Amino acid sequence: MKHKEKKISRRKFLTVSGAIAGTTLMDPKSQILATNIQGAKQKKVKTKVAVVGLGNRGTGMWGGDIVKEYASHVEYVGLCDHNPGRLEVGSQMIGSNCPTYTNFEQMMREAKPDQLIITTDDNTHDYFVEKGMEMGANIICEKPMAIDERKIQTIIDAEKRTGKKCRVTFNYRYSPHRAKMWEVLRSGEIGDLTSVDFHWYLDTSHGADYFRRWHRLVEKGGSLWVHKASHHFDLLNWWIQSDPESVYALGDLEFYGKNGPFRAENCRNCPHTKECNFYWDINKDQRLKRLYVDNEKYDGYHRDGCVFRNDVNIYDKMAATIKYMNGVQVAYSLTTYSPYEGYRIAFNGTKGRMDAWIQESNPTSDVNYDEIVIARNFGRREYIQIPQGSGHGGGDKLLKDQVFIPNTPDPLKQAAGVRDGALACLVGIAARKSIAAKEKIYIRDLTTIIPQEKKV
Repeated sequence: MKHKEKKISRRKFLTVSGAIAGTTLMDPKSQILATNIQGAKQKKVKTKVAVVGLGNRGTGMWGGDIVKEYASHVEYVGLCDHNPGRLEVGSQMIGSNCPTYTNFEQMMREAKPDQLIITTDDNTHDYFVEKGMEMGANIICEKPMAIDERKIQTIIDAEKRTGKKCRVTFNYRYSPHRAKMWEVLRSGEIGDLTSVDFHWYLDTSHGADYFRRWHRLVEKGGSLWVHKASHHFDLLNWWIQSDPESVYALGDLEFYGKNGPFRAENCRNCPHTKECNFYWDINKDQRLKRLYVDNEKYDGYHRDGCVFRNDVNIYDKMAATIKYMNGVQVAYSLTTYSPYEGYRIAFNGTKGRMDAWIQESNPTSDVNYDEIVIARNFGRREYIQIPQGSGHGGGDKLLKDQVFIPNTPDPLKQAAGVRDGALACLVGIAARKSIAAKEKIYIRDLTTIIPQEKKV
């Protein structure tokens, strides 16, 4: 992705040595993308793929984009959604002529896919993973893998019983600046890692959207501890390369839901549109209108629900202390109503510290790169600036390459399986339980997974 040239920084660039050697404006994708070309030449037979859940995610990243970019590797053999109207519209958006189904098991019997992509509501993932495996498919599952420990155990048992595999699509692992952080941590530049400060801010657009949709209900999405923060916990597990041991958490609902000054069922029929800062006209987004508004008559789902509805039962501010098996301590927080979106992170080591302030929307500075700062205890500071890209910083493309192009290398161990998906969710599940019990929760007590000091 090309960007207009801007003045880089007030600081003089310094060349980074060792494992992070190269120019100060780096593109860590280049090596992986180059090797994909070789992998692509080896493909002879197309993988038969089916999709269940034709919402925004299913028709976008895992739908039309795949048809356009991976047609030589992938053949769609079935599309499924319980809403017949959205099924018709979604199949048009994807651009595939394959059969469509409202009955999932019928699709699996008739289409016989090699891979099943699951992009349904979070609380249904365990059913589709288990049934999909039992009916002969390997699984590509959107995060979170499941919303509670019982559903996670169901998936663990299904994988063991069937011999099939489930891949969890943690695209954050693939974004270039996060990959560079992983490389720096492995290089020993800051010594042995001892603690991490990790604070994520959702803005009043993206953050509020979770409170409009089904995600506002803990029974649907497991709360943002699971639906959103599992992304962040997976990053921590991957960066630290150890399993989480215990979680102690705090959380509250003090901004959205019952705390609002007024409320309605949804934005379209609200009498407070002129005074509500969160008013949003879904009909102005033609894609969402076609997928959801035009098909409400089939399932009654309104995607523009009021953020102040009384039924909101998830937290909007959260904080946790996470202890890892290798002794690393993490201070984590998530805020859902900030004026900007992004995160601040610091890795503290025995030889120094690595910092980053990643700005994702409404940035506080006008730059087209993500910057990582390495400060040694007794030495100079070094700055790594990585060009920003589209699709989670360029990560989406790398993830899909690994999923659909055979023999795509994985030098940074970015591919995530059932164990990874489980541990990411279990941190959030433990956080929920910790708030309820007002005590520390141990990961080992939740499923049959035994946390290890070194990542398995």
